[in-house]
Amino acid sequence: MRFIISLLITGVVIAVAAFIVPGAHVAGFGWAIVTGLVIGLVNAIVGGILRLFTFPLNWLTFGLVSFIITVLMIMLTDNLMGSKFDVDGFWTAALFAIVVALIEMILGRMVRDEK
Repeated sequence: MRFIISLLITGVVIAVAAFIVPGAHVAGFGWAIVTGLVIGLVNAIVGGILRLFTFPLNWLTFGLVSFIITVLMIMLTDNLMGSKFDVDGFWTAALFAIVVALIEMILGRMVRDEK
């Protein structure tokens, strides 16, 4: 049950971020949920491998490489999803990643405060 709620919250976050960020588009709420799932899978599999290989560089740059890898994973998701999820370029994907992180941080604090 917790996974389903988390997936729905991720869908809401993706939909809101696509609404806020100019140049980012999602075909609908259902596709926002699928996009969140695909971003999570791509980030876990491909992003995890990339983070493993770039660990020393990531350590030297205080995590900047990890952020760039996350942006590249969003762009990979754009290519995988076709017209259902679209970001216009690297900077749009970077802004999208920042907005998603901020919204998830705000929602995380709200949920933590309620417990």
